[in-house]
Amino acid sequence: QLQLVESGGGLVQPGGSLRLSCAPSGFTLDDYAIGWFRQAPGKEREGVSCISSRGITTNYADSVKGRFTISRDNAMNTVFLQMNNLKPEDTAVYYCAAVLRYRISRIQQMCAQNVGMNYWGKGTLVTVSS
Repeated sequence: QLQLVESGGGLVQPGGSLRLSCAPSGFTLDDYAIGWFRQAPGKEREGVSCISSRGITTNYADSVKGRFTISRDNAMNTVFLQMNNLKPEDTAVYYCAAVLRYRISRIQQMCAQNVGMNYWGKGTLVTVSS
């Protein structure tokens, strides 16, 4: 079954760090832009950060700029989201998604969810609380 699998979520205190991972099952990520999205209770899903297929271009939501870093290791077939200085408002289920690179002209399109994703993961819960 072709799918994305997220890992690395958990409970962390404010100011702490977590690193999320996104890995595919049954395919490779080389031809896909990858994005991280989150959905907090009672809120709409929002784009957090996205990265182009070769890792050259990235995009971040204003709320996470300077705190989160997206990266990818195509040799490992994995995309990471390093989250530092976490705040309670970062609490959400985090999802990764993949879109074929030729379906978007700018990585911002993916983070804005202006394109249908080829694959979604099932999510990993991040809770920031003291």
